[in-house]
Amino acid sequence: MTARLRVWLFTVAAAVVGGFFVAACRRLPPFGTARHPYGARAVTAALAHRTANVVSSVNFDLRAFDTLGEESILFGAVLGTALLLRPARDESLSRARTERVLPTTRLFGVLLLPLALVVGVYIVAHGQLSPGGGFQGGVVLATALHLAYIAADYRVLEKVRPSAAFDVADGISAASFTVMGLAGLVSGGAFLQNFLPLGTFNQLVSGGLVPLLNAAVGFEVASGVIVLVAHFLDQALEVHPSAQAPQPEEHPT
Repeated sequence: MTARLRVWLFTVAAAVVGGFFVAACRRLPPFGTARHPYGARAVTAALAHRTANVVSSVNFDLRAFDTLGEESILFGAVLGTALLLRPARDESLSRARTERVLPTTRLFGVLLLPLALVVGVYIVAHGQLSPGGGFQGGVVLATALHLAYIAADYRVLEKVRPSAAFDVADGISAASFTVMGLAGLVSGGAFLQNFLPLGTFNQLVSGGLVPLLNAAVGFEVASGVIVLVAHFLDQALEVHPSAQAPQPEEHPT
């Protein structure tokens, strides 16, 4: 594809998207008004689906395709990072040096690591009831794991962070979100249609499909962030002297 053709394709696509955007903005209520039809409908839909957290209801119901796109962005970022930062043939990972950690820093990491893990699981599990969910809880879980790097060193982090396993977990979690969305499409006629029992309002087992979606997103975000940080930390690369380009020999004239 030539550069001129890419510019033309972008121009046409931008014009189409811009036209729809302008048309949508023209129908928005004016700023500062007390009438918010979208907000009223979002709250009504959340209560109908037994979801106390209206934000989770919006993410997994009213704008389900947008949520799929957001999750795919992170998956694509992880995939692109893995491809771009993979070691070249003339590079090898140098062993990270064991740094001396202050006792206060070690105590900080050791105490906060299990606490952060519990908080991350709580945020993911209660995403349909309180602020939080899979996106926020996944970031907390990934951060909790890297407290091992702060409390000890990189070698300890490598032992508790098998990158290959998290690569697989990232792909499986992203695929499970899509599969659940397609299952709702088959059973109910809409992507991410809530086809499971809704349960009792404001209880942990409520919201139908929302807790499972939060779990899938939480695992995907946590695994994705862990893999991303792993690739950046692995950039302590050392080029073998034998792989360096040979210098031209000088001949006397």
